[in-house]
Amino acid sequence: MIILNFEIGDIVTRNSYDNDTIFIITDIINNTAYLKGTSIRLCADSDLSDLKKFDSVDKEDLEFLERIKPNVELNRDDYFYIPGKILHIDSDEDYLKRCLDYYKEANIWAMGIKEDEENIHLYIRDWLEEYNPNIVVITGHDAYYKKKGEKDNLNAYKNSNNFVLSVKEARKFEKSHDKLIIIAGACQSDYEELIKAGANFASSPKRINIHALDPAIIATKMSLSDASFDIDLKSILENTKHGKNGIGGVKTKGTMYVGYPR
Repeated sequence: MIILNFEIGDIVTRNSYDNDTIFIITDIINNTAYLKGTSIRLCADSDLSDLKKFDSVDKEDLEFLERIKPNVELNRDDYFYIPGKILHIDSDEDYLKRCLDYYKEANIWAMGIKEDEENIHLYIRDWLEEYNPNIVVITGHDAYYKKKGEKDNLNAYKNSNNFVLSVKEARKFEKSHDKLIIIAGACQSDYEELIKAGANFASSPKRINIHALDPAIIATKMSLSDASFDIDLKSILENTKHGKNGIGGVKTKGTMYVGYPR
């Protein structure tokens, strides 16, 4: 007799997926556990019998977090700096808090809004008008369902169409890619459609899962990049978990202004 001893809040992996992703159990109904990635923007469900408790340390994620710590060397003796303001809209409250903490560590002004993906396009122009950010992040959860169609079929995605609608509304508010940086998408999102809709950066070129902090990493780099120059696109993308496979974008100027004297 096998006793399945799992509780909400347990950290687990799935045997059928070679235990490749670490989840937290958010709910249990009958013998089905509902899961959310501890670091990957991924929601899933699983039979309890397929789960294995994870009681170790995610060394890979710790190394990644150490690598992406905000570390910008600025000449503060003579100059002062005004980083770009960030509006971060996220459907996931836990991931939103992690991203806001990341901005705070980098000393960047950021406003966070928790909203479901299907509603963001209804309110985004009001939020842009109210907070007047230089950068807006539109993210949450997404997934590509192969059974629903090919990768170029927007209807084959969980939330890509909602993200596309939101990007289009944001781009109606500000047409210039340099005046409003849009970062959009989540795990496995339709990268090409998001870029065509007007995003500066989007996930996911290879339809892979992205790290919870990936959108915030891009936003932080853009906030702290000089507004006088084009960014080093490849270098910025390489800071994310999976680089160009997870997020891509277009060359854009930074949003930080430099002043003198201090």
